[in-house]
Amino acid sequence: MKCSICQREALHNGFCELHAKAYENIVKKYEFWKKALNISWKEYLREVAKNPFTGEWAKEVAEHLIKTSGEQSGT
Repeated sequence: MKCSICQREALHNGFCELHAKAYENIVKKYEFWKKALNISWKEYLREVAKNPFTGEWAKEVAEHLIKTSGEQSGT
């Protein structure tokens, strides 16, 4: 199975090792944002994607999740 973003070999949640790690970080940090800003998952993903301090892997994951319904899995 290939990563749904970059076509490398997928390991977890349909992502390669690098995108899977970025996905895990995005999911973990959402709880902090949610408490601080009372923000929805999809709004959070938009903020992650447009933040200039967000890493490239995380931006790609956020943009992918926005395009593919933005569903949060694992939490």
